[in-house]
Amino acid sequence: MSGAAAPGGACLTRRAFVRLAGAAAVGAALGSAVLPLSGCAPAGDVLRVGTKIDVPGFGFQNPETGSVEGLEVDVARELAARLKGDANALEIVGVNVTTRGAMLDNGTLDATLATFTITDARKKTYDFSRPYYIDHIGVLVLKKSGITDLSGLDGKTVGVALSATTKDKLGAAAAEAGITLKFAEYATYPEIKIALVAGRVDAFSVDSSILLGYQDDTTYLLPTQFAPQEYGVATKKGSEYSKPIDDAIAAMEVDGTLRALKERWGLSLVTEADVEAEQSAGGTGLGAGDPADDGGAAGTEAPADDAADASGQGAAGASGAEGGASR
Repeated sequence: MSGAAAPGGACLTRRAFVRLAGAAAVGAALGSAVLPLSGCAPAGDVLRVGTKIDVPGFGFQNPETGSVEGLEVDVARELAARLKGDANALEIVGVNVTTRGAMLDNGTLDATLATFTITDARKKTYDFSRPYYIDHIGVLVLKKSGITDLSGLDGKTVGVALSATTKDKLGAAAAEAGITLKFAEYATYPEIKIALVAGRVDAFSVDSSILLGYQDDTTYLLPTQFAPQEYGVATKKGSEYSKPIDDAIAAMEVDGTLRALKERWGLSLVTEADVEAEQSAGGTGLGAGDPADDGGAAGTEAPADDAADASGQGAAGASGAEGGASR
């Protein structure tokens, strides 16, 4: 899949993440920030980057335009501008947990920006840039479940992404809290949301900013968050792109480009205080209200025929091999 939406183009983002009022100011800031790193980039006509296509706000295929949009796509455009001298010297390829590493290994991709959490184990196989985004693991439940904190999940089943770091991190937090969790692994985020609505799992866990894209009036995001997750740009071990990309990410942090892009997509760091404040206000953004507030549809189980609709905005990217979910 090629062709990413331009930073100034139309964007379909999460309800909680739309920040159209600031788009013009952000665009102006970015226009002055693009400074190609001449002489630092490897040869090649385009920068080939893998992104997710089912993660609203990060990498999401707009069903109206077919373009892949989000923070990570815009960061990729910035990298192309700085390394190639042209933001359009970019090829975006949809990836999942299975393909992103293999496509780096076989040379199909130069880099991946795919909510790829930096871990010591992964650094043995790939080079990572410094983090361009830091998140925390969160937990989404149905309001009608009455679950309000981690202890309420004792003995329950949590849906997680296949091969993600979530299972180990949340399992460790549960053990520390003296409770037991069961886990069910799924290939894509939309599948986990469908399983939650259908009652096959009791909770949906992944990074909090990703969960916001699958939230609706029937769900509740637990205020407590776990285990910081740092996202980095991954490249093949020893790649000629590794240092130029890391240098570019560092420059984007210093000149304010990263901050502007995060604000554009509503992805300023989501903290525990943010979640609590939004939920205490009864908002449907970060927290979607109190779980005890089961008015209307919130207290009604979705019919089986409606399960596909429950997958949220990420459903558009659920089909095909490139719709993988794991971080």
